[in-house]
Amino acid sequence: MTLRHSYDGEVSRPNYSCAGSLVGWSTRLITGRSQVQVLPRALLHLVDGVFRGIVTRKEHEGSAFRLHQGNRMVVLSGSNSRLLAEQLAASLGWEHHQLETRRFPDSEGYIRIPSETIEAVRKEPVVLVSNTFPDAGIVETLLMLEAINDVRKGNMENLREIGPQNMDDVGPGILLAVPYFGYSRQDKRFKPGEAISARAIGHLLASRCDGIIVFDLHAPSVLEDLSVPVAFTSAMPELALHLQETVQPDFILSPDKGAIERASTVAKKINCEFSYLEKTRIDAHTIVHKAKDLDVDGKTVAIVDDMIATGGTICRAAEALRNQGAIAVHAACSHGLFTGGAIARLIRYVDGVHATGSLSNPRDVISGGPALARGVNELFERLEWSQ
Repeated sequence: MTLRHSYDGEVSRPNYSCAGSLVGWSTRLITGRSQVQVLPRALLHLVDGVFRGIVTRKEHEGSAFRLHQGNRMVVLSGSNSRLLAEQLAASLGWEHHQLETRRFPDSEGYIRIPSETIEAVRKEPVVLVSNTFPDAGIVETLLMLEAINDVRKGNMENLREIGPQNMDDVGPGILLAVPYFGYSRQDKRFKPGEAISARAIGHLLASRCDGIIVFDLHAPSVLEDLSVPVAFTSAMPELALHLQETVQPDFILSPDKGAIERASTVAKKINCEFSYLEKTRIDAHTIVHKAKDLDVDGKTVAIVDDMIATGGTICRAAEALRNQGAIAVHAACSHGLFTGGAIARLIRYVDGVHATGSLSNPRDVISGGPALARGVNELFERLEWSQ
């Protein structure tokens, strides 16, 4: 990359705003991938001087930034989890900062920590909230972790020589909160030569942070051997409260035996019965759900699962429940993928669909912030960090 010059002799610089206001900024379209900010030469030294004044400290103050009175720790987010990051920040009483993310015309991603966020990233431990779904989320998460690591280590070198090029390493302090862990269902090897994708992605993420928080992971055991501590938390307490306030179910049902633990957690919170459907595969295309010791005649039932994708399992379970006399059926989950017209399919079988905002979806009615906050607090205790 070379330092570009505009036609009237002004030097182009990125938008590196500092405390206070700077005058004389103008926007110019420079040939290349993006629009940049242009600052007259006369103000270049002023910008760098102001920036250095913000991000440097006297030697006797130590290597780490001090937390000023009234400042708070920060939650960071990119393009795919802003709502959950805001909910987490509200649950913790922290600040939320949005990182700069965009895509070039060739679809490659671009990540940058805004200048006004750099000090916040360095002064105290931070939590990055980011999904690893879809695939672009994996790349964005890794790039954001790389940028955060560089800033905390003081690796500030840049070709335009803006601000200090090197700073003190402030040490560990990066937690990654993943509301929906993509590839979580690829947790086993069924044939020789298959990649255990969930584990591979977990190891990649663990190499760039000091701890990971996930909630309602499909198979937690796949992340148990990572090099950093992992907090497995759940949104089931919040889901139970929501159902109690809006649906008042008489019965909680798991669509299969594998999810019975989640159903029992919700049922105990609401103080109602629970059970599961037995799933029997007839052939490659046919699955039959059979009630197991079920008494739902005249009752309102909530089907609870970790995620809903196509909704096929929920629809078959709802049909079985109505055949046994259920007067109302609701579907609730932590992760609403809702692929392939799932919502349209579901509303033909159930009376309501309820999900958290771990993924952007039209049935986001349950906050995931408290669940992530419990995970953050757990890791702070395990890592012996103070808040």
